[in-house]
Amino acid sequence: MTAPDSTRLPPLAGAAVDRAADERATPDLIATSRADASTRVLVLAGDSAPLAAPARLQWTPAAAVPEGGEWAFLGRDDAGAALLAAVFEAADHELFPAPSGWAGLRAVGGALDDVDAAAFVEALSLGRWLIDAPFCPACGARTVVGDAGWSRRCPSCGRQHFPRTDPAVIVAITSATDPDLLLLGSNALWGANRFSCFAGFVEAGESLEAAVRREIAEESGIEVSQLAYHGSQAWPYPRSLMLGFLATAVRDDAARADGDEIVAVRWFTRAEIGAGLAGEGDLTLPGPASIAHRLIADWHARTP
Repeated sequence: MTAPDSTRLPPLAGAAVDRAADERATPDLIATSRADASTRVLVLAGDSAPLAAPARLQWTPAAAVPEGGEWAFLGRDDAGAALLAAVFEAADHELFPAPSGWAGLRAVGGALDDVDAAAFVEALSLGRWLIDAPFCPACGARTVVGDAGWSRRCPSCGRQHFPRTDPAVIVAITSATDPDLLLLGSNALWGANRFSCFAGFVEAGESLEAAVRREIAEESGIEVSQLAYHGSQAWPYPRSLMLGFLATAVRDDAARADGDEIVAVRWFTRAEIGAGLAGEGDLTLPGPASIAHRLIADWHARTP
């Protein structure tokens, strides 16, 4: 085993798309881009996108996109062509045929190249807001989309609203005494033998460090020390920024499930984690699109 590359970004954390944020205030940017034959559009229905191949998104010409979607400017590709998103609510049928069908970010995000992964997470994060938040939270009036999909203005009270991102911590816990042990938990909503890192949202007025200690104590009964930041990842389920940490337990024998959100906690050996990552045995670990997978895989690859 070799030590992980500490410069390697978590999945979906890259900046491979030039967001060209300075262009968003350009009048009629969406209309102008849609009229340009070089523009490419990522169409989303719910959290699914069309695939040109099992690990490659299908980008659609603007003229071929069905009517009725919400549009947003994602940025520009290396050749300077505009990249747009056209987002639709989830449907029980495909909007149009795709060579490799349609798939969600959870399923294919970890296999996409850097550009497709960055575009997918940007489009989904922005698109969910465009679909789910059409009304002003202050007065209830229907808002008007501006800044090429990146803001909403209320014509009634004049307030301007922007996409919201909620910080959340996610933590892999190592043993106080044995470098070959990793503590994971099983959520009440999951099936048997599915385990992952511990996670939770940062509360108002709370630091990341305090959130880590609080969440771990609440869910597992463990007091932690030696916190180490390991990277971040946008996770639009619904609008999170996951901030990954490694931490060390103060006392291994304090581990216990809260019985509410977490129904089981367990210390896993490095060999058990390796088998789970390889898809062998009964242990089910997070998919490769998630920062939880990266935290676990990097711990496993690290020489004790």
